[in-house]
Amino acid sequence: MAVSISNNLASLRSSIPEGVTLVAVSKFHPAEALMEAYQAGQRVFGESRALELEAKAQELPGDIDWHFIGHLQTNKVRKVVGHASLIHSIDSERLLRAVDEEAAKAGRRIGVLLQLHVAREETKFGFTPDELLEFVTPGLLASLKAVEIRGVMGMASNVDDDTRIRSDFREIRSTFDRLKTTVFAGHPEFSTVSMGMSHDWPIAVDEGSNMIRVGTFIFGEREY
Repeated sequence: MAVSISNNLASLRSSIPEGVTLVAVSKFHPAEALMEAYQAGQRVFGESRALELEAKAQELPGDIDWHFIGHLQTNKVRKVVGHASLIHSIDSERLLRAVDEEAAKAGRRIGVLLQLHVAREETKFGFTPDELLEFVTPGLLASLKAVEIRGVMGMASNVDDDTRIRSDFREIRSTFDRLKTTVFAGHPEFSTVSMGMSHDWPIAVDEGSNMIRVGTFIFGEREY
């Protein structure tokens, strides 16, 4: 049976509390599927490959708000900076500096989220909460020319244990709160907690997420 993207979006929107941004994770889905979501009113889309983002941004309407949500290699930063308004996956100082340099060269101001690693999986990228709290200093913020740190992003462990998932999300939100009350006090732009996907977003929202990344529920299984 064909997936009704517009129906799926309507169902999802009716469930999401006010104040929570929906990022439609469109990676690996064709432009036609994105266009159906666009025609149903969706404007924020998440891609995880620089070349795919570049191709879709050139093909689809200009008022789409592109987010980059995948692991970003420094040699692909230029392509992403040209199109994305928000990069969710800043997982090292090297990457942050590369985005800052390329955004400055392009004359753009780019929003970024700092990626937290709290999940059990060793393969995930990101800062541990302690690393992040040590990394972000007033000096770091003052040194950035074209990047605006707008919040944090994280994923829960890929387990069938709601208690563990809830605990992971709580740790991400707690780290955001600590940053917000210290180094980002007086920085209203630091306001985003991006956590929660198709299978766990209700728990994430319950634990303080205000941006969720949902793909499968909207578009169906990905086409590889």
